[in-house]
Parts: sequence; C-alpha cells; structure tokens
Amino acid sequence: MYNGLELFSNEQATGVANLLLSIYQHFHFNYPKFYKMDNLSKLGWLASEVLLKDIDLRNDHQPEEVGMVLANANSSLDNDLRYYNTIDDVPSPAVFVYTLPNIVIGEICIRNNIKGEHSFFIQPAFDANFIHEQVSYLLDHDILNTCICGWVDVLGDQYKAALYLVEKQDRVSSMPFTPQHMDRLFNTKNS
Repeated sequence: MYNGLELFSNEQATGVANLLLSIYQHFHFNYPKFYKMDNLSKLGWLASEVLLKDIDLRNDHQPEEVGMVLANANSSLDNDLRYYNTIDDVPSPAVFVYTLPNIVIGEICIRNNIKGEHSFFIQPAFDANFIHEQVSYLLDHDILNTCICGWVDVLGDQYKAALYLVEKQDRVSSMPFTPQHMDRLFNTKNS
C-alpha cells in the first residue's frame, strides 16, 4: 500500500520470507545486502523503498537533517528465536547481528545516507500520538527537517509495516501530519 493504494499483493506466497522476496522481485530492487537481512530489516527496508520510490532525500536534505522514529511490539524477537535455535550447534554471527530491533533503522539509513537522530521504541500497539509527539519534537526543535516514522513489526507469520515521511516543507501530495491521519493509514487493510 502507498497512501492507501495497493501497489502489489501476492496471495500465493507462503510465509513472510517468501512474501518479502516476492515484493523485492516485483519492484526490481537491486540491493544485494537485502538477502542477508532478517525479516524485520527486510520488511522495514522494503517499506522505506516504497515510501521513497519517487523521492531522493539526498537531493533535498543534508544527511544529518533526516532521521527516523520507529516502533514495534515484538522488538527483534523473530530473529532472536532463530539465533537461539543456532546456539546448540554453531551460533551464527550472521543471525546474531540482527538481534537488535534498531538494525532495521541502520539498514534504511545506510541505503539512503541518513545520518540524523533516530530512535526505536517497543510498544504493545501502534500509538500514533506517541510517534507524533516524538517526531514533532525533533522537527519543532530544528533537530531534523525530515523524518521517516512509523511501525515495523514481524513475529513468525505476522507482520505489519506502516511508514510515513514527515517533512517541514510540504510537498504537492502531502497530507497533514496528525495522529488521526497516521491511524487512518495504519488501519488501512494491508498497510
């Protein structure tokens, strides 16, 4: 979904990993590091690619002016369980590296040369008011000019991503940045 419009669906995909791969292939993304990421990072990375598909932040902002505020309910538990299952044999450093939820922010920052403030919060459910307050503080205090914010969560076969791009300067297709708009987009089916 992009601004409430469905861009892609794949009802035949079995499991989150296969669905994420089909999204990657559908949009013809070319980022070899994608294949090494855990499912949380893949989901967040794909959501950010779709969010920024028509925008190159590097053209409009300095890297330090762009930041991120993300949240989820399950932290990196999806990958933590995978890592735990490798401990009895040979623990995998490639799996271990994704045992922090903020790694998804790192992957998105590396891809887009984002170097501003960033935070990752663990909450029981999406809280648009909380995200709105965090982002508004960063923008109102001139800490950032632009912020990618929202929700990225994966646990087993359950997943949800809803990202928002908030800028001080409105674009032609901008919507007001309010908790109500965030909730409406978050609750749109398949966001």
